[in-house]
Amino acid sequence: GGLIHCHIVRVALGPGQLSMKALRTHGCLQTCAPLRLARRATASYQALSRTDGVEGYPNVNARYKHEPRKKLALPTEDNRLRSAPPRHWNRDWSETELRKAAVDHVMLTWSASAPVEHIPMIERGEGVYLYDTNGKQYLDWTSQAVCVNLGHTMPESVKKAMDEQIEKTPFVYGGIGLAPVRAQLAALMAEISPGDLNGFLFPSSGGEANDAAIRLARLYTGKQKIFNQYRSYHGGTLGPLSATGDFRRHFSQNHATGFVKMFNPEPHLFRWADTDELACEMALACLEEQIVAEGPATIAAIMLESIPGSAGVLVPAVGYMEGVRALCDKYDILMICDEVMTGFGRTGEMFAFQHFEGVIPDIFTSAKGLTGSWQPLSVVGVRQKLKDFFWNTPTGWGSTFQAHPVALACGYACLKYMLDTNILNHVQQTVQPIMIEELNRLVDKYPYVKQARCVGAFGCLDLMHPKTGERVMQLGEPMTPQMALFKKAFNEEGLIGFLRPPQVHCAPPLIISAAELSDGFARLDRALGKLEGAFED
Repeated sequence: GGLIHCHIVRVALGPGQLSMKALRTHGCLQTCAPLRLARRATASYQALSRTDGVEGYPNVNARYKHEPRKKLALPTEDNRLRSAPPRHWNRDWSETELRKAAVDHVMLTWSASAPVEHIPMIERGEGVYLYDTNGKQYLDWTSQAVCVNLGHTMPESVKKAMDEQIEKTPFVYGGIGLAPVRAQLAALMAEISPGDLNGFLFPSSGGEANDAAIRLARLYTGKQKIFNQYRSYHGGTLGPLSATGDFRRHFSQNHATGFVKMFNPEPHLFRWADTDELACEMALACLEEQIVAEGPATIAAIMLESIPGSAGVLVPAVGYMEGVRALCDKYDILMICDEVMTGFGRTGEMFAFQHFEGVIPDIFTSAKGLTGSWQPLSVVGVRQKLKDFFWNTPTGWGSTFQAHPVALACGYACLKYMLDTNILNHVQQTVQPIMIEELNRLVDKYPYVKQARCVGAFGCLDLMHPKTGERVMQLGEPMTPQMALFKKAFNEEGLIGFLRPPQVHCAPPLIISAAELSDGFARLDRALGKLEGAFED
């Protein structure tokens, strides 16, 4: 039984009463013709699709006959824990044993792992120097990955803070308990940060910090798109790597969605204009055109490095970052400043965005310099409006090791040490003048050194082919013979650091003395000198 509806009447029918007579009685024969046809079609299909096949034809449309399931070949490998050799309780491994263990078991990040056969085996560090197992001294020319800001000798105050934290509470999960040092570091960050940057998360790495920043921006705005520059790096996990513009983003294959690339104000193959002022105006006009084309209502944030680091210390023209901030305000878009490499004094300001008048990001991230990389710790700072929003709204981000008490103790002590020693003044007054003078000298001296850039203790040279004026190679390409020669000379002259030809980064620890810095440039000069004649073929 049921109800039949037509445009004229609602008819109650009992079992078997759906008939031509019933429809005709209620005047519905013409208007309910589709219903009649549908019933006929259903009946016809039911005659075709039957468990036992079409009536009279049992081999057609009967239920599918399954194939016999073969028995799986179960795994037979031995997965019992093996015994650890006694050598692991012996502190004295030979150089040969160490190298063999590395070749047999160590994998490198980003590159192929074969170079592990030859990279220096670093045994100890002191000040701005590192020493390998053969006793060779290296000046740390890039503070490792632009992160060992305070060098390789840990201040006693930092050691004491970490030791005390280890004794009191070596770990508490940040979502279950609150380590006092977490509140203390958050308060100090709020008190020294510009404006109303008052809310702080403490992940473990720069990539994690950027991942959290992206998620916060999307949740806060309800929008999805994130604008990023082509010449940028934001981290190695899927989201930040998709935000990244340089060649490493291609390693992620199928990228995370929602990331839109924008041109930097410092392109390589063309000029926006012939002066910084006009170039800045054109770059901002291009960005605004893209914002309008993409739709401001779809854009959660513009996320960019305050001064792109891995891309080559790309110093933006005066007015560019100010213009980005203004565009974000105009179109109701958040501004995220990635300070992972530049934060905590690298450029001579606590944060690089402080070089740009009136610019305070809605979200900023940093990492490396917060602990001098003695502990894995990063930070995400947000303005009060975002902190208020997430007071009763889940942040939607977390990890086991975020807000690790020992890492927080290290960061808190390091930040106080930087403030106590006025390290910003040292970078501004001692390091930057020598950096600028020496970089300029090397550009003048060598025809294959094209140009240089520098802010604070953050510098970079570009290498070019002296005959063509083109870059000696593109980022991410295999090393050319000339660059392999330079890399070898770099280490032979007692320098260590990351080399990303065609760029040569110069970013020593912030504590470097004038004499040590001059010595470092002398070593670099000798390494560059070995390239003379290398471009003749």
